[in-house]
Amino acid sequence: MSEAAETAPATPPADTPRPIVRRSGPTDIADPVIREEARKALVWAMVIGLVALAVVLAQPLLVVFGGLVFGSLIDGGARLLGRVLPIGRVWRVALVLLAVVGFAVWLVEFAGTQIADQASALPATIGNQAMKGMHWAQRHGLRMDAKFTQNLVEGALARVTEVTAVVGGVLGGMTTLFLILVLGIYFAIDPAPYRRGLAWMLPRESRDHFEGTMLVMGKALRRLLMGRLIGMMAEGLMIYIALALYGVPMAALLGMIAALLAFLPNIGAPISGLLMILVGFSGGTSMGLYCVGVFVVVMGVDGNVIVPLVAKRTADLAPALVLAMQLMMGLLFGIIGLALADPLLAMLKVLLERHSDRHAEAEAAT
Repeated sequence: MSEAAETAPATPPADTPRPIVRRSGPTDIADPVIREEARKALVWAMVIGLVALAVVLAQPLLVVFGGLVFGSLIDGGARLLGRVLPIGRVWRVALVLLAVVGFAVWLVEFAGTQIADQASALPATIGNQAMKGMHWAQRHGLRMDAKFTQNLVEGALARVTEVTAVVGGVLGGMTTLFLILVLGIYFAIDPAPYRRGLAWMLPRESRDHFEGTMLVMGKALRRLLMGRLIGMMAEGLMIYIALALYGVPMAALLGMIAALLAFLPNIGAPISGLLMILVGFSGGTSMGLYCVGVFVVVMGVDGNVIVPLVAKRTADLAPALVLAMQLMMGLLFGIIGLALADPLLAMLKVLLERHSDRHAEAEAAT
């Protein structure tokens, strides 16, 4: 055998993996400056992608936020019970849920049929009163096209039907309502794991600040919702009692609509007041003027007594800012966006305040 044959390397078996060739690929960047800028660009692209995904998933995210709002409401009730009942949190949450279910059963059992009948009759009553108002305006020199008048009345009736449908509980929104209730119950039973899970996705140096921000948000949301509940109950009861004493038709329905719409500051009161006045004038001029007086008195008590007392313990939100948020959320997401505009604005306010305080502390430390 020759010397060349003895020194020649042996051929590796066919199944032996070949060594990886360390060559630059199309995504490798040699320049460190360009590589750093490309990394930043990738981060921004991911942020833009997340924002786009949030826009696409805006409706489900709004449902999740609705669950947070409902969970905060249950949490507030459980905390109040904890001051008088030294029992576990799960039991206190269960007692709050039982109270809510009991109230719903009582409402359906004793007032459900009456309110449903009144809700079905309300659009026709409002339509008749609206047509009477149009005819009165035409007799006094205000010329209106017949088609314009019909479209205006039909549009108003559509809005009234939406309000009464919400009061009656249409099946179309039951799935969303069910999801909000289930999410709220899970959030209320033990909110700590969800808060810790969100904090875990942040850098270590930001986790403590995030935890503190979430606690402040929860406290502000509980106060806001408690204030809204007090205002809703007070306004609904005052209107129902005042209308029932005078014999105004649909007093129970009008009181419930006023209570529900009281959750929407700036927007709810004019709508419920207009409905109440239109129903009042269906029973005569004196009844209509009485309803006007009831609306003025109730709004005066609510605006000068209830709201200032509640505002001292709740989120301090500018009325014009609340109205703008309600208009935008209502336009984008309908009735659920309108209902959640106020809590969402309160959470954004807390977030911005906490962010500002953190920067102020950092500047003071340097």
